[in-house]
Order: sequence, then structure tokens, then C-alpha cells
Amino acid sequence: MTQISKDKVVQFFYTLSDTDGNQIETNRDTNPMAYLHGHNGMLGAIEAELEGKSAGDVLSITLSPDQAHGERQPDSEIRVPMKHLQGLPKGQRSWKPGMVAVVKTEQGMRQVTVVKPGLKMVTIDTNHPLAGQTLGYDIEVVDVRDATAEEIAHGHAHGVGGHQH
Repeated sequence: MTQISKDKVVQFFYTLSDTDGNQIETNRDTNPMAYLHGHNGMLGAIEAELEGKSAGDVLSITLSPDQAHGERQPDSEIRVPMKHLQGLPKGQRSWKPGMVAVVKTEQGMRQVTVVKPGLKMVTIDTNHPLAGQTLGYDIEVVDVRDATAEEIAHGHAHGVGGHQH
């Protein structure tokens, strides 16, 4: 049985919960998530826990804020042009306070929280929406395979659950 190690594509189901056991999100009703192990495509603490595991393994992981999305940083609100926000949910025609958006930064795509939308400008909180929280992940590994040369060159998994080209 193939074990998870560098340059393996890992597919898994997960359920993310807060410290009270309230479900935040899950992919159990969709396709498994896929990532390329050892290429910084996953939270480091999760990747470390998955190292050496195989298809069929089930694990529960608790991550402190410093292992997950960091502590909340004060004074992290900024104003940006509305056109920079991506990810408006289907059926929504405008951004509302508390909604999570995605913005492109020099470090890549980043989730932010809408604080105050305006006509052309919006105030956003640049903290990750889960910053400052201790998080619980229930993970079921469903497949482990060798990555293709193209996936290794691109630094991410392709296909179902991974990056689509």
C-alpha cells in the first residue's frame, strides 16, 4: 500500500469543526480534496500528520491558531476597490458585511472578510476568516498515488479534487 510522502498526490475527505464541535465545512458531499504532498499546498501541520499514512487511514487533528491560520492581527482593515473582490456567492447581487471574499495579492489568492461595502470601495479585514481559532479536522484518506511529472513541475495536483487546467 502506497504511503504518503513527498511527490505523492493525496485525496481525502475532511470535516472542519470549531472547538465546540460545530461543523464549519466539509467536502463529504462532493469529491475528495487532492493535493501534492511536500509542495506547500496544505497547512504544514496537516501535511505532517498525513506523512506516512495510506488510503483508508482516518485521523482527527486539532490545530492551534499558530498551526492553522495564525492569530488575529489588530488594525488589519483596509479599503480596496470593489472590483478586486472575487467569489460572490451564486444568487447574491452585492457584498454584505461578514461575507468571505477572495482577493489576489502578491502572495497569491487570499480569503478576506467584508467589513463595510460601498459603491466603489469596500473595507475588508485581511485576517483569514478562521484566524485566531483552534480548529479540528476529521480526515479520511481515500487515495495516494505517484504524482505525474507535470504535477510536480506545476507544484500541485491535477484532476478531480485538485487544480483543473
